Amino acid sequence: MKGIILAGGSGTRLQPLTLVSSKQLAPVYDKPMIYYPLSILMFAGIRDVLIITRPGELAAFRQLLGDGGALGLSLSYAAQDEPRGIADAFLVGADHIAGEECALVLGDNLFHGADLPLLLRRSVRRLDGCVLFGHQVADPERYGVAEIDQEGRLVSIEEKPEKPRSNLAVPGLYFFDGHVVDIAGGVRPSDRGELEITDVLRAYLAQGRARLVWLGRGVTWLDTGTHETLLEAGEFVRHVQRHQGMRIACLEEIALHMGFIGVEECYELGAAMGHSPYGQYVMDRARSYLPERALAKLLEEA
Repeated sequence: MKGIILAGGSGTRLQPLTLVSSKQLAPVYDKPMIYYPLSILMFAGIRDVLIITRPGELAAFRQLLGDGGALGLSLSYAAQDEPRGIADAFLVGADHIAGEECALVLGDNLFHGADLPLLLRRSVRRLDGCVLFGHQVADPERYGVAEIDQEGRLVSIEEKPEKPRSNLAVPGLYFFDGHVVDIAGGVRPSDRGELEITDVLRAYLAQGRARLVWLGRGVTWLDTGTHETLLEAGEFVRHVQRHQGMRIACLEEIALHMGFIGVEECYELGAAMGHSPYGQYVMDRARSYLPERALAKLLEEA
């Protein structure tokens, strides 16, 4: 399965922070925002990822993440010259998808939950058409809203309805089969001039091939698109990490856990940032995987 992170947009709600940099490069507590959606794709087992952003910000993302090889990933980049809607990501990334199944995650969405990695991988295995996720919110009118019947089957999807039919918001994370590029190509711009992801989801729903997975009470979903929600996300990450002793969206640790890299590679990545608490954490996680002899050798070389 291929992955796409849509990290475009002008970030007007976060100005002046975004006047000189992408909002997906803004810090969410101790790491760039882009780490969080990338970690979700990694937990789903996805290693080939396209990052779509504005032309002037491609170099910054490349400087931060490179080609992904150090994490056992393959990262590539594409430019979206102007915001044309979420569904435009499939057209920009058509060559990357190349007829394969794909996952799309928005670059300003943060997900966290102990059972989330298993839920993601299960959703990938059971993919038939598309999978979207539902999360209960108090203000569904701000989001795309999913309606389900008494059997839990998806029956409708509305984009920011004035009178929502449910409180199940649809977060910015989706899995699709290899037909998504063709379906997105048939979508016409909405009244606000954008290619809406909701229209892509509705096309799958009309075919009877759209499935909604409820994220459940144990999963936190945060949209970091405003100053207030960006601050809330940072406070959430700080609180969880402080009290659990585990870092959210630590890419090096996830790469080690998923088997994308070995313990030595993980330790070296941490050592390169060894003067920071983040780097120290990465080295500590690598040490916890190492047999005693290998650990002694690494510590000696450091």
